[in-house]
Amino acid sequence: MAKVSAPYIGKTGKIDLDQAVFGEPFHMALVHETVRAEQAARRRGTASTRTRGEVAMTGAKAFRQKGTGRARAGALSTPQRTGGGVAFGPKPRGFTVKVNRKARRRALRSALSLHAGRGSLAVVAADVFDAPSTKRAAEALDGFGEGRALVLLSRESDSVCEKSFRNLRHVEVMPADAAGVCDIVGASRLVVSEGAIERLVAMARAPERRAPEPEEAAA
Repeated sequence: MAKVSAPYIGKTGKIDLDQAVFGEPFHMALVHETVRAEQAARRRGTASTRTRGEVAMTGAKAFRQKGTGRARAGALSTPQRTGGGVAFGPKPRGFTVKVNRKARRRALRSALSLHAGRGSLAVVAADVFDAPSTKRAAEALDGFGEGRALVLLSRESDSVCEKSFRNLRHVEVMPADAAGVCDIVGASRLVVSEGAIERLVAMARAPERRAPEPEEAAA
């Protein structure tokens, strides 16, 4: 099986990637399921309308029963009247969709492998930026494709990189811990720091199975 690697931006060379994480075949169904769940989880679900029982409306009869030449009127709070309640309107609710952890990990591996396979994944080393420089960050990205770029950084050691990339147009910078499959798949280019790669591997790699104890194997 061929090794998976990604180029550096801002300097020459490549870095070898974990085959188990960045060499996963693309699973459309799992990615769709996970993206749908992540987008649903980001909905606030606070939209609310008042029903006919909740509007501030008088209960008095609109006009007398006979003699006006008009049809008999019901309550003024009905939905068809101005100022009345809303029929079948939204109410606060949650939009959470459950996705199994194994499926979520596999979808993340698929998203990362998609970028690695099509050459839209690059790595930025910590020693490239000795001081914050938006100009150098723009020059590094200019030689690495086009379109919206997602830069994933480690929380601890990539503050200089964050300051260098965050002011660029069409570039979104976020910590690797907060990145979802939706963010990764939706980006045209993916730039990851060396520290963030370790975090992504830890998030996406399937847990190793515990070897059975000799007593358990004998039983």
